[in-house]
Amino acid sequence: MGEIHVHEFASLDGVIDAPIWTFEYGFDPQMGEAIGAVTGHSRGILLGRTTYEMFEPAWSTRTVDDDPGAPFFNDTMKYVVSSTLETGTWRNSEIIGGYDADVIRRLKDDVGDLYVSGSGTLVRAMLADGLVDGLHLFVYPLTRGSGPRLFPETAEPARLSLERSERYDNGVVYLHYRPAG
Repeated sequence: MGEIHVHEFASLDGVIDAPIWTFEYGFDPQMGEAIGAVTGHSRGILLGRTTYEMFEPAWSTRTVDDDPGAPFFNDTMKYVVSSTLETGTWRNSEIIGGYDADVIRRLKDDVGDLYVSGSGTLVRAMLADGLVDGLHLFVYPLTRGSGPRLFPETAEPARLSLERSERYDNGVVYLHYRPAG
């Protein structure tokens, strides 16, 4: 059975909205290495509709010369959770319908390791259903005050185990967690 690994950019107060607020910190090359370690063993990309629609124009025309992550995002099969999107316009995309934990479990079994970026609504649902095997958080040294959070106030308490952490020169901290026990 595969695993689901979630990558998020987060503020200190847990906001995970569209991360344009991260730009002023730059992208430390070690951050790319950490993301590359996650994507390197992933056999598919799992995205919610909003993130898919943001990623498609941003990634679909990039090449390896533009960004070393471009081949992964363009060549890897993308599975999109959406009850409103009917067809994907980005190559190697499949719309799998609205959120259904059993469909996600079967996808883990059939495809193997899946990588998720952004997709807050999807990630919160998968966390609630115990489907996330790894959280890869890049925490930025700022607060946002308001915005969507990875763990909303209504989330059930959960215990996580820290697998790895790093601090980068730009002030970002990388935290890799797995479900505890």
